[in-house]
Amino acid sequence: MIGRITTAGAITEYRVVTAGSHVVGIALGPDGALWFTDNGVGRIGRITLTGAITEYLIPTASGGPFGIAAGPDGALWFAENSANKIGRISDPFVSASL
Repeated sequence: MIGRITTAGAITEYRVVTAGSHVVGIALGPDGALWFTDNGVGRIGRITLTGAITEYLIPTASGGPFGIAAGPDGALWFAENSANKIGRISDPFVSASL
């Protein structure tokens, strides 16, 4: 689940639909959406402020993506914890490279 809480205290939860998901990191992307790492299934996900979720496979299926951060180059950078690699995902947000 990914949750959102407003300053007024209203809570909304969004279910990540991929079986075995384990969301462990989240960051604001340059596109205004929130990006997250899904450690359990080897994916990087994108969730819009309305709750629409899209997930992208990383190049190393068992890489165990963990943290994610927006870089000054407009891309998102993430750690592949189990593969000892750093990954980058950029516009059009479906091409990842190491």
